[in-house]
Amino acid sequence: MSTKTSTDTGSTGTAQRIADRYVALWNQPDPERRRRAIEELWAADGVHLLQPPADLRERAAELGFTETVLEARGHDALERRVTRAYEEFVGGGEYAFRGHGEAVRVGDAVRLTWVMVRPGEDEVLGGGVDLLVLDRDGRIATDYQFPGL
Repeated sequence: MSTKTSTDTGSTGTAQRIADRYVALWNQPDPERRRRAIEELWAADGVHLLQPPADLRERAAELGFTETVLEARGHDALERRVTRAYEEFVGGGEYAFRGHGEAVRVGDAVRLTWVMVRPGEDEVLGGGVDLLVLDRDGRIATDYQFPGL
C-alpha cells in the first residue's frame, strides 16, 4: 500500500499555504475579507466540527449526552463561527493565532497545528490541531478541530 505524504498539493498550493490561509482567516479583522476567505477556503456545504472544551463536554455528559460535537455547516454558519472566535479572542488585541510547525498533506487531508499567543510574544497560551479534508476542488469539505495543546 502506498500513501503519498506531501506538503505539495498541486494547483491548490502547498499544505503549508492552505494552513497559512486557514490560520490567517481567524485573525482577519475585515468582515468582507473574512467572508471572502471563507468562500475561498471552504466548499459551499463545508463543515467545521469542534471538540468543545472539557467543561462543556463534562456538563453535556451530566445531561446524558455521550458525544458532544459543535458544528457549523455552510458559509453563513462558518462566517458566524469564525467571527465569534475573532471577537472573543483576537478583536480586542489580546490574542492572535499562529501556525505551529509544518502542515502535512496525506491524500485529501491536511493536518495543521496552531497556537494562541499574545501579539508580539512567543509564549503559547493555547492551541490545537485541525484535520482538513479537502474536496476535489481543493476546498475544505470537513474541518475537524481539536483544541488543547
